[in-house]
Amino acid sequence: MWVFGYGSLIWKVDFKYERKVVGHINGYLRRFYQHSIDHRGVPGKPGRVVTLIPSKDANSVVWGVAYKIKTEDEEEVTKHLDFREKNGYSKKTVTFHPKDKNQEAFPLTLYVATEDNESYAGPASVEDIAKQVISSQGPSGTNKEYVYNLAEAMRSITPDVYDEHLFSLEAAVQKLDPAFKNKM
Repeated sequence: MWVFGYGSLIWKVDFKYERKVVGHINGYLRRFYQHSIDHRGVPGKPGRVVTLIPSKDANSVVWGVAYKIKTEDEEEVTKHLDFREKNGYSKKTVTFHPKDKNQEAFPLTLYVATEDNESYAGPASVEDIAKQVISSQGPSGTNKEYVYNLAEAMRSITPDVYDEHLFSLEAAVQKLDPAFKNKM
């Protein structure tokens, strides 16, 4: 069993895995279109976290990390991830393409929040999403921390890839963040 991390699973891996591989999936875009009332927000004041949306451009890619789960750990990890991703996410199987061209593509599982779930926030301007992010926090921490950690993780695993939506949102959040302004 392989699982794809494209959001917090990139930097907050809280399950057993045997191996990890950097790579991408095709035909999707990573977007902050999902409300979080269980991790980076609360009911009545949700945060924003990423999901994947189908792209009209078949050449679109989303970079992330694939984790190989040992057979004996599959049930435990699946239960854990089903609980962790409970706020509107469902499982889907897609093809993963490793960054290392010597490795073959393979199927894996990802958790995606589709438009028909109750916590789907939908599109908004980067500025509006940033305003929501800067003022939200939940049991897992502040929403801005989620944005900053994801941006940092993506720069670390794919320094040559520019994720327009993610990095534009990071910049917009930084403009509103008093802690970030004080570091300048």
